[in-house]
Amino acid sequence: MAEPHDAAEPSDVAPAPAVAPARLPSRADPTAWRAARAIGGAWGRHAGVPSRSWWTPVRWLLAMTIGTLLLGYAEKSPCADGIWTGHKQYTHFCYSDVVPLWSDERLDVGAVPYRDTAVEYPVLTGAFMWLTADLTRGVHAISSDWSEQVVFGVLTAILLSLCGLVVTAATAQTARRRPYDAAIFALSPLLIFHAFSNWDLLAMAFASCALWAWSRNRPLLAGAMIGLGTAAKLYPVFLLVAIGILAVRTRKFADALWATVAAGLVWCAVNVPVGIAYHHGWWEFYKFSIERPTERSTVWALLKTLFDGSFTAGDTPFWKPPGLAVALALVAALTVVVVLGLAAPVRPRLAQLAFLSVLAFLMTTKVWSPQYSLWLVPLIALARPRWRLTMVWQLFEVAVWFATLTLLLGYDVAAHGISYGWLALLLVIRDGLLIGLAALVVREMWCPWLDVVRVDGIDDPSGGPFDGAPDYWMRDAEDELDDQIDLRR
Repeated sequence: MAEPHDAAEPSDVAPAPAVAPARLPSRADPTAWRAARAIGGAWGRHAGVPSRSWWTPVRWLLAMTIGTLLLGYAEKSPCADGIWTGHKQYTHFCYSDVVPLWSDERLDVGAVPYRDTAVEYPVLTGAFMWLTADLTRGVHAISSDWSEQVVFGVLTAILLSLCGLVVTAATAQTARRRPYDAAIFALSPLLIFHAFSNWDLLAMAFASCALWAWSRNRPLLAGAMIGLGTAAKLYPVFLLVAIGILAVRTRKFADALWATVAAGLVWCAVNVPVGIAYHHGWWEFYKFSIERPTERSTVWALLKTLFDGSFTAGDTPFWKPPGLAVALALVAALTVVVVLGLAAPVRPRLAQLAFLSVLAFLMTTKVWSPQYSLWLVPLIALARPRWRLTMVWQLFEVAVWFATLTLLLGYDVAAHGISYGWLALLLVIRDGLLIGLAALVVREMWCPWLDVVRVDGIDDPSGGPFDGAPDYWMRDAEDELDDQIDLRR
């Protein structure tokens, strides 16, 4: 606890706000401090000085990420050969979409996504799969010791690992004076279990680069990264919601407009040629997204199952929620984020609004594949870099993954799976933890002196043009903010 400061003599001239030295998580965060004790104690004051050591904070973080990714590959390796006898993909919890889609998307016979086969992913993800398949054939032609399917999985893991390293580096650079906040992603349990479950790390790399570019006052580059990310997965487009809210608060509309235009143009540049040349294959992803039923991990499935009273059944009912209802729910959730962002007494940080916007999408979507939760990890590392509740939430996400695969096992092996009720219980806890994290983010938006980023005297590390900008919606909270921050130093 900080000592009370001595009362200062009144002055007509307000002193310039001082920026305190950034506090390391291993010294300021109780959970990180306890973990650091197991490996030698808190980070020393001479550690990591660039002039004395090659090991800069970003390099340490990249090393952590490599270790986590190696664990992730080891976790998936029992399923790498595609010979899933005895339902190994469920009993070993090593299921990955990469393995079956090698043949399901006809990559094994040289099919070109969208031209020869309708791929259930956006264009850049399909291009990533096709590029990896071509590399697979080239590597296999040189050495045929492994099957093409195994080579495809290994190359996919290598390329996705590069994307994961980009996420870590971009997140650390976006955090600026608090690079070790990115360790929340680098050491994430979710990264172990979902780095190679699907191709989500590709979109995450673009989204993280967008935040980095925006923090460096490069709106065109940030918009381009958002456009590319949206061409790989949908969620990066919601970063524009956060940018738009802060543009209204600061009246800096030009940068937000340039980013939005760049995102739209880049998305069109990627999608329009494919859409024109191979319309049927290109449209299949959007058609599939519109027509597919709700996924068992969504709020829609939970509500429908509760309404039907069938939690003891083997799975949630096969149900297609009305498309208009899903759209209205998303609009309503984003409207709540906009209202919170505009009503906060002090301008929120960009990362806080970005986390809330993406979470609003996940809480209202009708498809929430377990690996989607990984999207939130680098965002929460920037929005609320506190370890305890974030780690508890991620561990429940891992439990959801185990329960999902155990439920699926029950379809193939009678009496060996679990009922949907057990999964639903974990989902309710998971959703409650996420709502709790969101509530804490909102609380820190209302009480910035509780924000561990701003308590060091920093305004908005990821804010870019908004960092230190005038806040035209501030409600007489600046003096209280300064006083509370002084008390906590």
